Amino acid sequence: MHIRLAHKNDIEQLIRMRWDFTNEYRNTKIEEDQYQEFHLECKSFLEDILEGDRWFVWIAESNGRILSHIYIELIFKVPRPGKKTSPFTYMTNVYTVPDHRGKGIGSRLLKNIEEWAKTNEYEFIIVWPSEWSVDFYERNGYKHCKEPMELITE
Repeated sequence: MHIRLAHKNDIEQLIRMRWDFTNEYRNTKIEEDQYQEFHLECKSFLEDILEGDRWFVWIAESNGRILSHIYIELIFKVPRPGKKTSPFTYMTNVYTVPDHRGKGIGSRLLKNIEEWAKTNEYEFIIVWPSEWSVDFYERNGYKHCKEPMELITE
């Protein structure tokens, strides 16, 4: 297994994985006839972020197949006097294909990301876990924080 940043050649697999991930955790499946429209939107998004310097898509692959991925976005903060200002990272879209779960792949990805964040002096990594993923993050050293607040605007 190889852990690396995604590149353009990975886009088709990443699109399909996002579709599968969404359908796996929904009560009602999204019909396949909607895939083409989603494909166009997701492909455009992935092309943009893979060319930029704010998003990083980490993947674990074996024999050309992506087994797991984690998306990281850099969040830049307003500078503060007396303190070096470093971005923090927002982690999202954490997914391992079902037939490779429970083998430590996601934990290895998290460890790589942690080392990368330390090397780049990112202040912290934040993730909003789903109910079923809290144990996974806790096993990997993540702790609940009580500081953020939110306003739902949907």
